[in-house]
Amino acid sequence: GVFRTALSRNEAPEAFALQAVQEAIKPQKQTVLVLEENQTLENALRRLLQELVSSAVQSGKGIMQYGNSLDSGESNCLITHLLDIMLYLCERGHVEGGMVFQLLEDLTDMSTIKDCKDVFGYIESKQDVLGKQELFGRGKLVMLRTCNQLLRRLSKSNDVVFCGRIIMFLAHFFPLSERSALNIKGVFNTSNETKYEKDATDGISVDFNFYQTLWSLQEHFRNPALTTTNPTKWQKFASNLTVVLSTFEAQPLSDADGKHNNLEQEEDAAFNIKYLTSSKLMGLELKDASFRRHILVQCLIFFDYLKAPGKTDKEGPSESMKEEIKSCEERVKNLLEMIPPKGKEFLQSIEHILEREKNWVWWKRDGCPAFEKQPFEKKSSQAGARKRKPRWRLGNKELAQLWKWAELNPDRGLVQICCKSLPC
Repeated sequence: GVFRTALSRNEAPEAFALQAVQEAIKPQKQTVLVLEENQTLENALRRLLQELVSSAVQSGKGIMQYGNSLDSGESNCLITHLLDIMLYLCERGHVEGGMVFQLLEDLTDMSTIKDCKDVFGYIESKQDVLGKQELFGRGKLVMLRTCNQLLRRLSKSNDVVFCGRIIMFLAHFFPLSERSALNIKGVFNTSNETKYEKDATDGISVDFNFYQTLWSLQEHFRNPALTTTNPTKWQKFASNLTVVLSTFEAQPLSDADGKHNNLEQEEDAAFNIKYLTSSKLMGLELKDASFRRHILVQCLIFFDYLKAPGKTDKEGPSESMKEEIKSCEERVKNLLEMIPPKGKEFLQSIEHILEREKNWVWWKRDGCPAFEKQPFEKKSSQAGARKRKPRWRLGNKELAQLWKWAELNPDRGLVQICCKSLPC
């Protein structure tokens, strides 16, 4: 009840937030809640948030535009106000730092995709505060879980921009060596299945056997591990790839084909996430420079996976397989050079990317050591002076003391001292 009343106040959180907490919880300490008190407050706020979302849905408005009370629709952004209050309390250390992250997770779970975009817009607007160590250190796992759950709900084709915003947000807050984003086990996305026709249809302009041969390569690209561990599948892949490469070599593209398919000259060019697999389009796709490049680049990525270092020598390809890989790789690179426009420049860019990928693979194989290096501590001049080695007039302590003794006793020469100390 206290927080419901507080939300109706159109004031900055610092004017009343702490007072509202003290009235609602009556904490043992005046400014900082203990563990049980934090849990009590969190439960109450999560219930209040659920009621606000429910009321917003019933009113027909977006949850981030809902009005200034639970019963009216006036615009004062109640949920935004509640989040601002909690962000202020967490930032000042009055309540547990991860509480605001828990509320944001609940809010995204209860929201539609459209409302989630508004919620995430709020998160982006507050990222400077949320990223502070005293807050993010407590709630980074909750925020990571929130973003991952949201990414699973989004469509990879219809929500590309929103997915990119979430990934950029995570990249901003988490280091490059964050293990949760590294796919340590090297799991493949086997759900990305390419379906194509199994039976010939009338009206196709190319050999149907070649059509099946070309699209069957995607089964191997989707899960390279199965191809490398099964000699029969490898032989089938090598045979099919040879047919495809021979067809590409026998039907080279002209400069006119390259200009016709040059995406750089098209202002409104769209990026195709997945090519259509209709057999009736096979003739057109074979004349498409972009289509050929996609197939050939997939081959280079596949070969790089086969050549990647394993933990033991037994995990690598056999000698005969290495020879086949080398031969096919040379043919693929020659074909990429021949595809207009700027075939050589395109191949150089792909080779550069794959070389960087090799460094990434080696780094993961070595256990993902952190990239960040701790800064050197500046030593004070006094500490350096204490550790400095003493300098002696004659090179060492014994000779210096001997020389000093001789200066203090001029009547006794060094020769006499040496004669006494050395046997005749």
